[in-house]
Amino acid sequence: MGKHEVGTPKYIANKIKAKGLQKLRWYCQMCQKQCRDENGFKCHTMSESHHRQLLLFADNANKYMDQFSKEFSHGFLQLLKRQFGTKRVPANRVYQEYIADRTHIHMNATMWLTLTGYIKWLGRTGKCVVDETEKGWFVTYIDRDPDTLAAQEKKEKKEKMDKDDQERMMEFIEKQVKKGKTTDDGTEEFKQPLARPEDDAPLVLELKLKPKKVLPLQPVLAIKKEPNLVKVKEEPLSDDEQSTSSSGKEKQLPKRKSTDKDTSVSSKKSRIDSESEDEKDKFKGWLRKDLSVKVVTKSLGDKYYKAKGTVEEVMDANCFIGKIKLKSPEDVEGHVIKIDQEYLETVIPSIGRDVMVLWGKYNGEIATVEKVRIDDFCVDIELKERRKLLKRIPYEQICKYIG
Repeated sequence: MGKHEVGTPKYIANKIKAKGLQKLRWYCQMCQKQCRDENGFKCHTMSESHHRQLLLFADNANKYMDQFSKEFSHGFLQLLKRQFGTKRVPANRVYQEYIADRTHIHMNATMWLTLTGYIKWLGRTGKCVVDETEKGWFVTYIDRDPDTLAAQEKKEKKEKMDKDDQERMMEFIEKQVKKGKTTDDGTEEFKQPLARPEDDAPLVLELKLKPKKVLPLQPVLAIKKEPNLVKVKEEPLSDDEQSTSSSGKEKQLPKRKSTDKDTSVSSKKSRIDSESEDEKDKFKGWLRKDLSVKVVTKSLGDKYYKAKGTVEEVMDANCFIGKIKLKSPEDVEGHVIKIDQEYLETVIPSIGRDVMVLWGKYNGEIATVEKVRIDDFCVDIELKERRKLLKRIPYEQICKYIG
């Protein structure tokens, strides 16, 4: 069936119907075609041109989805900035103004399913300030345009320069008056005005001047600085001080004889030193090859937060930086990142799986998990080579091993 001729009543009726906004569910974003009813949309989906557009979309779906999402967000923010500025407005009101244009990008073609999801995304990315109330979601645009910031700064400078010298002088005088009315302790002092006595006696003014405080003289120490040496020249001591110092020098403690207790103390000290060496391992890097770790920082993006991977290579000698190949979730599977151990966390496997001891006496040895103590944040492990059971090993001392 062909189109109606120009000027006929049917042609005019179709133009009037097409002028208004139609239902969004009968709009095809790939073909940019708006249908007026369900039957027309069904016929369009069965057409050959629509199938060609679907084949193009199937070849690179992420490209089209990202492009539509970017255009939708750009148009929404431009409308919010141009029409409402930095005012706090309902998000639904802005959306109704946006979809009033027939050529807008429809939300069903973007990566956001609902308006609420898009508003939350604006808040997470810092493009707007969003808040939820009983009346719905409200949005406030954050204007970070360099031209706008420069214009605002220029306006503030102009307002500051508009004050003439007379206003500045008046402000200075008011400050001096307030300063004169206040006493040293910060309280205001109200004085009675001068009044002439009844007997016409001459006025007598009593001025109370506060005496200046004179600081007592203190002995001065002359300090002479030389490379890697500081010498202090002190004043000579008095006779009493010299006598006390000389008597103190004469008192000497008797020499202590060596006993069996000294040997026990030395052995105890050596044992403590050996334990302290084991404790020093905690402050060294714990990254090892083939360990399973978890990313615990959001600086790389939300999609990498709490992602799990395997250490493929240790980048430095102190084992602080490693190359991690991510395995979960699916959107980051296969990605390789270079990260410091500060942003990683050890993974505790289930019972029967292999782990590696990261520091301590058994540093680097492989063990098997025998029991997980969730309440105490520790596990019981059995060393494979030594066949030795170790109890209550903290979570941070072991990590899942995929060797």
